Amino acid sequence: MQHERRNISMLMDLYEMTMAHGYFTKQDNTDRVAFDVFYRRNPDQGGFAIFGGLEQVVEYILNLHFDDEDIGYFKSLNLFSDEFLEYLRNFKFTGDVYAFKEGTIIYPNEPIMTIVAPLIDAQIVETAVLTMINHQSLIATKANRIVRAADGRIVSDFGARRAHNVDAAVYGARAAYIGGVHGTATVLAGQQFGIPVNGTMAHSWVMYHDTEYEAFKAYAEVYPDNPVFLVDTYDVLNSGIPNAIKVAKEVLEPQGYRLKGIRLDSGDLAYLAKHARHMLDEAGMEDCKIMASNSLDEYTITSLLYQGGPIDIFGVGERLITSKTDPVFGAVYKIAGIQKHGEWEPRIKISESVTKITNPGLKKVYRVYSEEGKAIAELLTLPHEVPSTNSPYRYIDPEKPWKELYFENCTFKDMQELVIKDGEQVVASPSLEAIRSYVQYQLENEIWEEEQRFENPHRHYLDMSPEYYHMKMDLLNRIGRKK
Repeated sequence: MQHERRNISMLMDLYEMTMAHGYFTKQDNTDRVAFDVFYRRNPDQGGFAIFGGLEQVVEYILNLHFDDEDIGYFKSLNLFSDEFLEYLRNFKFTGDVYAFKEGTIIYPNEPIMTIVAPLIDAQIVETAVLTMINHQSLIATKANRIVRAADGRIVSDFGARRAHNVDAAVYGARAAYIGGVHGTATVLAGQQFGIPVNGTMAHSWVMYHDTEYEAFKAYAEVYPDNPVFLVDTYDVLNSGIPNAIKVAKEVLEPQGYRLKGIRLDSGDLAYLAKHARHMLDEAGMEDCKIMASNSLDEYTITSLLYQGGPIDIFGVGERLITSKTDPVFGAVYKIAGIQKHGEWEPRIKISESVTKITNPGLKKVYRVYSEEGKAIAELLTLPHEVPSTNSPYRYIDPEKPWKELYFENCTFKDMQELVIKDGEQVVASPSLEAIRSYVQYQLENEIWEEEQRFENPHRHYLDMSPEYYHMKMDLLNRIGRKK
């Protein structure tokens, strides 16, 4: 039987709670630690990703708690002491959260979020934080690729029925709107987030009526202000378009209305759209829009437009809401430092795979801008470092540390801001419209066009200050000598 209540605080892997119990038992729970959230590669081999889900992470952390039913469940597992369960009963997150602004263009291996908190506080939020960031960052990134492929044409999210569950549909619609889609067909997302909703009719409407003409006529009579007809139930060119034109002329135009659009949902969309456009124009309906749906993504949309398909609106479903071509974002949550006796000690994960070696310690991440205001690189520094803009600033490319490299005539932007301090929110969450606009602003003004290519995009580099780089190398050398 499904529970009527659901406490998102329980969204965790069991090991988070077994480790928390271990820390509590060993009295290690008061140490402060730092965990970084970062990802290792861009989806679809793109040039960047879009940071999504921060608002939900903040809401989750602020409401983190365990009630009687949760405590009872933990007790039933026979894994935890009564003292620890009582500790959980009064638990409240008391740490700090630093993060990029939601909607920020992001790149691999930079800390898009850092949680600095008592050890247990930081440990038990891992799964929920990653779930929210991984999903919404993935869908926002995919949606933006689709929107850019549409090249100024309207894109709407049609994905709910193909989403992996209810939350994936609703929060996927939110993320898609951040990524640039113009609206959603998902009513719950419209109600919850204020996203514009849109929709027309299904094939069942047409099939219910005795004839296609009667189906279109009935719909036009109910919705004369915004009629859009689905014209591919039987035969697009020999039935659907002629009946749409007939209803437009006999029902809508005598009342002063116009047919707003027709929708194609199957077949050769480029071919059908060209012929439909010709037929509509011949009937004096040049203002009637053509909408296309059916398994679209950035690649099929690019192909349709390359073929000259006169499509004005794209309804994109399964390949957006599941990011079908690359369905895993891959953000991870790794410990970076431990505070002992008031001093921070860096921690690093080492792997046989060089790409999985982490960037240790407390750090700052700066975005480096050229004189023209273009983002040219990311820069990791130690917390106390402030890059100078008055003279050439030396930096190290960690893949080519022997090179003598300098940023000249550049400015530096500290990318993380404190959003939660001592368990309390200190920066208000921006509106969804503001997040969406921020994405568009960056793409139009700060991000190189070469990074926005779908094929072989320009690589955005993650560099290091000399002081940070040498700290990392010293740590690796010390660990190597211990083995």
